[in-house]
Amino acid sequence: MNTDLHTTREGGRRPGIALDDASTVDRIRRAIALCGRIPHTFIALLARFSIAAVFWKSGQTKVEGLAIDLIDGSFALGIPRLSDSVVALFADEYRLPLIPPEIAAPMAAFAEHLFPILLLVGLATRFSALALLGMTLVIQVFVYPGAYPTHGVWAAVLLYLIAQGPGALSLDRWIATRCARGAR
Repeated sequence: MNTDLHTTREGGRRPGIALDDASTVDRIRRAIALCGRIPHTFIALLARFSIAAVFWKSGQTKVEGLAIDLIDGSFALGIPRLSDSVVALFADEYRLPLIPPEIAAPMAAFAEHLFPILLLVGLATRFSALALLGMTLVIQVFVYPGAYPTHGVWAAVLLYLIAQGPGALSLDRWIATRCARGAR
């Protein structure tokens, strides 16, 4: 790598790396090519797990009787029921304009448990990601419009899964492979 002195705009000299050096350009190209070799399956699995955790944890705040956290290893199995405060939360803080809080609260709690599970196992991945993208848009527009940086990241992950699918480590892929074999 060339680390000779380079002339600055002001006419002074400073140490640096010559970008026109063929070996430097070659190293950059190889680094970019290496980044391009990250398997889609790995990216999709990380995306599925990460976004599922976000919605699962939110859903867990809405129910009592069932607590499962794969990260810290806590499990409290039981019959889930809507927590006493969640309808008031939807009525007082979330204030959705089109759905009454008595309907929105259980719908959200159910969706925040069902779709993350489907994402984790990679079943109906595109549909589940689309459903959570819809929830994200509702949250962004009606509930927390100032949280667009967070919701933008969620949307990007969900759009990736919608566009690219769940990857090879998924029930969707297994089912597609089985169906393709059966069609021959």
